[in-house]
Parts: sequence; structure tokens; C-alpha cells
Amino acid sequence: MSTAKAPAAERSKSTRKPSAGKARAGKSGSAGAGILNTDEEVLHADAAGKRSEAPAVSPPAEAEPVTVEEIPIVPQPELRKKELIDLAVERSGIKKRDAKPAIEAALAILGEALSEGRELNLAPFGKMKVTRMKKAGNGQIINARLRQPDEDKINGQDPLAQAAE
Repeated sequence: MSTAKAPAAERSKSTRKPSAGKARAGKSGSAGAGILNTDEEVLHADAAGKRSEAPAVSPPAEAEPVTVEEIPIVPQPELRKKELIDLAVERSGIKKRDAKPAIEAALAILGEALSEGRELNLAPFGKMKVTRMKKAGNGQIINARLRQPDEDKINGQDPLAQAAE
């Protein structure tokens, strides 16, 4: 009883890799004739053109490149708290004795928020996001990114301002 083919029980024990439903042939014949069982059969079917169901995958559309303009940094003198208070008094028209405690309180609140790692979104100042923090010997080093709106938006009319009647 020598046969050229191995019995069906032995064939099912072979080390075939299942092909999770991807290997269906385009033409269907008998009950199991259109199913490809191994990766090798799939490759041979692809080469022979038997696999026509697979949808063509188009590459993702390329995003349009964003142009970023480098703005040269011109060294300016440091803005200190005394100068900030003087400029606020000049711009707002309130008395210095009223402006100083308000500005000091605002600076303290901003410093606390940054040390907690909170984002600041303060128009017209901009949006500041803490990117990295580390402890130093005498304090804390905070790296942050600041995004400011264009100047025309800063100087434009406040969207929440009341209309004149």
C-alpha cells in the first residue's frame, strides 16, 4: 500500500501559518478551492494573478509644508519689576500706590502657576507651556515655550468688549 500522497491526517499536522482571511482567491470553485492556506500559496497566487480582491492601498497625502520665519533676536535691557510698575502706571493712569500691590500679587500668582507646571494662556501676553523642570541648588529651572499672537490681533478690538450705544 504505497501511496504518493500522505494521508489527510498527516497533512493537517504540518506547520502551516494561518493567513487571517487575507488569502482568498478571486475565483471560487468547489467548497475549499478558493482558499489559500499558507504564505507560500499566497505568494504563488499573487504571482499568478489569482488574487484580485485586494483593494489598492494609496499612500497618505503629503501635508503641505509649514514655513517658519526666523526672527532675529536683538538684545534688549532686562525688564525689572520697578520698570514694569512704572510702565503699568503710565499706561493705565492709576496711581503707583494702587498699581504696585496688584502687580506684585499678579507676579506671585504667575510664579506659583509656573512652578506647578501649569500652562498660562493670558492675552495679549500669549500662551506659555512648561516643557521641562528640574531642581537646582538654589531654586528651580523651568524651560517653557511661549506662543504670542500676531500684533494685529493684540492691538485689535477685544471680542468681548461691549459695543458703544
